[in-house]
Amino acid sequence: MPVLDAHVFDISRTIQLAVAPVFLLTAIGTIINALAGRLARAVDRRRMLEEVVYAQEGERHEQSMYELRNLQRRIQLVLWAMALSVLSALLVCLLIGTAFVGAFISLDLSRPVALLFVAAVLALTLGLVCFMREVFLAALTVRPVVVSQGRVERT
Repeated sequence: MPVLDAHVFDISRTIQLAVAPVFLLTAIGTIINALAGRLARAVDRRRMLEEVVYAQEGERHEQSMYELRNLQRRIQLVLWAMALSVLSALLVCLLIGTAFVGAFISLDLSRPVALLFVAAVLALTLGLVCFMREVFLAALTVRPVVVSQGRVERT
């Protein structure tokens, strides 16, 4: 009976250690959801602009082309942020699996678990940097245009 108690204790301890990475997975999922929303808005705006840009002339055409290039850069940044966030989530899943395998086969897998954690946090950090860059790019390219009726319209 003491051997069974030791295994139950090891498994419950492993579950307790896996709770923190599960919360990290929840946060990563929330970030991916926010990124998907930003991607959808940028793609919709790009499609809308592509429909009208070739009918425009002069300065308005140049502004639309500039915005299309900006949207393409934003879309690329969001895709990189999503890819890095998904990579981070996959590494966290591997971390949890490795921790459980280590508990079941009584093998010291602390170094692989630590490496997976560091890699997951690094991927998440790089994803967040891409996300922050995309947000700044979006915010800095909004220019007010004064409309003849006296109200301000943002482009």
